[in-house]
Amino acid sequence: MHYTIVTETYPPEVNGVALTVQDLEKGLRARGHAVDVIRPRQGEDTTGQPHELLMRSSEIPRYPGMRFGHPAGSTLRKRWQKSRPDALYIATEGPLGYSAVRAAVKLGIPFATGFHTRFDQYMRDYGVPFLQPLALRWMRHFHNASDATLVPTCELADFLISMGFDKVSHLPRAVDTARFSPDKRDHTLRASWGLGPDDLAVIYLGRIAAEKNLPLAVRTFREIQRRQPTAKFIWVGVGPEAENIERANPDFVFAGLRRGDDLARHFATADMFVFPSHSETFGNVTIESMASGVPPVAYRYGAAKEHLRDGIDGFAVEGKGEDNFVDAAIRLATDAELRASMRVNARESVARLQPAQVASDLDDILMRMIRERSPHELSAVA
Repeated sequence: MHYTIVTETYPPEVNGVALTVQDLEKGLRARGHAVDVIRPRQGEDTTGQPHELLMRSSEIPRYPGMRFGHPAGSTLRKRWQKSRPDALYIATEGPLGYSAVRAAVKLGIPFATGFHTRFDQYMRDYGVPFLQPLALRWMRHFHNASDATLVPTCELADFLISMGFDKVSHLPRAVDTARFSPDKRDHTLRASWGLGPDDLAVIYLGRIAAEKNLPLAVRTFREIQRRQPTAKFIWVGVGPEAENIERANPDFVFAGLRRGDDLARHFATADMFVFPSHSETFGNVTIESMASGVPPVAYRYGAAKEHLRDGIDGFAVEGKGEDNFVDAAIRLATDAELRASMRVNARESVARLQPAQVASDLDDILMRMIRERSPHELSAVA
């Protein structure tokens, strides 16, 4: 089959959506399919790979390092009229993604959309909560044009169905357990953080941005530090809030942007992961920390609800109460035996989440969409 993926974010950008989309592309290609990728041009990247089409882009306001693609309906229609894909996966809801939706509808090409980001919740985090209903209506309009809306958890599927989203399908996420592994633990790296053999390394890994609820991460570590004075808080990632947090907390260790095996090494070298975000549709970092043998403390939704056994693999905190989150983190930080048992349990819990299986599931969904198009529809657009 000939598939095309349209996405506003893709490596070298580092975020959960970009890496998930790349894994899906690789997985479909490994299954023998031809896969094109249409994405925004990033920085000095002017040509891309032979299977990529790079589109004009601009930086997202108030979100440095992230870009969106410009509308490109005419370009996409001409391209797909000349070389028609069998099906599309449109991963993001930006201008480029919407252009792909409109072009696919016009040409009668079956397509699935990915629901990766709760932009309605971002409205609250960026100080415009009155726009939440508008954002949700836009996303419903965008996704209901598709043959399938793919979501990473059953919880999110139920929510979207209750909000009037059609044709919602569950596509689980996976984690590369060869890359994210306790074997990547690096004692030299720990020493560079200023830690002794028995000192505690608390890590936050992800975008350093307002929607991640980072004041709670800071508060949580300060409460841990009162009980473990030699503990260090390691921050891995970049984002618009990084400079302010670093300025206010000069004792924190900021490792910046890390990729690939270096990212996995930083994760595995920590002892616990605090992830106070309320805005994730999934939260890949939760299962990456579990695969790394680093027990997480996270709110019980997304990946934490789907895969984290509370009190066994880490802590999945109910509700949005901050005190309960802090208390769970303190318990984990002050009990070395509990961390040791969770280190083993967490790794075992995600061992079955293999990328090849997710690619197979996506392939099945796309093939089903192609089969379900009636012969009349297919002949009309041939």
